[in-house]
Amino acid sequence: MKISILKYTKKYTRKCISAVTAVIIACSMAMTPVLAENNTTAAAATSGSTSASSTTDDNLPWPEAPAVTCESAILIDADTGSILYEKDSARKCYPASTTKILTGLLTIENCNMNDIVTFSSKAANSINPNEDANLGTKTGEKYTVEQALYALLLYSANEVAYGLAEQVAGSLDAFVEMMNNKVKELGAINTHFSNASGLYDPNHYTTAYDMAMIARGCYNNSSFVNIDSTYTSYTIPATNVTSSPRTFRHRHKMLKNREYYYEYCKGGKTGFTDESLYTLVTFAEKDGMRLICVVFRSPDDATRFVDTRSLFDWGFNNFKKSTTNNTNASSLYTTDNYYSSDVFSEKNLDFDLGASFITIPNSGSASNVVMDINDDYDITNEDGILTAQLDFLYGSNKVGSTKLTISSDDNKGSSSLPYNDTETSVSHPIPKRCIKINVWVIVAAGAGILIIINVIDNIKMSKKRNRHYSRRRIRF
Repeated sequence: MKISILKYTKKYTRKCISAVTAVIIACSMAMTPVLAENNTTAAAATSGSTSASSTTDDNLPWPEAPAVTCESAILIDADTGSILYEKDSARKCYPASTTKILTGLLTIENCNMNDIVTFSSKAANSINPNEDANLGTKTGEKYTVEQALYALLLYSANEVAYGLAEQVAGSLDAFVEMMNNKVKELGAINTHFSNASGLYDPNHYTTAYDMAMIARGCYNNSSFVNIDSTYTSYTIPATNVTSSPRTFRHRHKMLKNREYYYEYCKGGKTGFTDESLYTLVTFAEKDGMRLICVVFRSPDDATRFVDTRSLFDWGFNNFKKSTTNNTNASSLYTTDNYYSSDVFSEKNLDFDLGASFITIPNSGSASNVVMDINDDYDITNEDGILTAQLDFLYGSNKVGSTKLTISSDDNKGSSSLPYNDTETSVSHPIPKRCIKINVWVIVAAGAGILIIINVIDNIKMSKKRNRHYSRRRIRF
């Protein structure tokens, strides 16, 4: 009998927990219209355009963008992920050396700056010295990781990309696997890399949107920006193999003292192959707004910089960053208010809402931004964890999105709701007042009733079997 009780206790408890979780999701959906009334929202990484919800005004004006010559382009806000402009941004393109920003990011994340890179013969001989960008690094030559990163990001040395790949992962193939895993983590959904440098390969491709997502991860890494924003020359001193120092500077021509100088430029990466044409990734910051521009398939060197500047000027002049307040969307999902109960106070819920800003037109209002459940995103239920994607819409334009993760595990330690990035502190929203309902009392009561019913049924069945067995003994 004990085994039977335990079996049915687990069965019905799981059902009850699932039911409670479903109620939470349903309540979340029901609160969607409140966002517009409260003039609030929160945003994080975006994933392209989606259709507006039924509560969205599709006629809200969006600033008219300048004409650009490149075949594919995108402009996003690095903090909110809002897409301000796009031109065929889902088109499959070859990124060329803009690939190296990901190589640099993975190196920074997995190595110490003073680690020593010893170049193998494979790395040293991986390039055509007469055609490919390179520093003439020789077999057995040693750089520090920091020196190699400057050579990679500023001078775009291809053999250095190969050497760093081996330093990080042990082999180029292993590093490429890391690259393809990382791009998915960063939100790149139509990308596949086959090398660390961006040299042409038909299986080495991405999109302007995906490259913007990769660039966003780079721009949010302070060590990366510190190196990539260097506008002065950099020198690698004599090494164990080469007696002469190597001096070079950034190839990006929008940095200070360059032909297309743009005062707000914070670095980026150039690229070119015959197949990719001219490519460019650029970071810029003005008055607290950080933008990322990607242009692919530009017909010549000059045009990629001209197009990028036009989009940056348009973005900075026509959009504003709006800060969420104490009644923002994310506060609807904290453990302190709307679903507040004893069990939720004891068992921390994990909510992944990644930013405290939205980016909207200067003429717009945050009251026009609504939240929508993204029906295209699969809701998962693994180990008691539910994940749904929330989109934040201004008219038909998605100005942000975030993944909402709900978990009733009690091993979270403390609240994990990141209202902003790790470098900025924002006060916790003041919770709304609401009636508290102890959900688990209801769950326990329901489960108890089901268990009691089951026990009674089992006892009755047992008595019937005993009576039947007794009669058989009497007869025979």
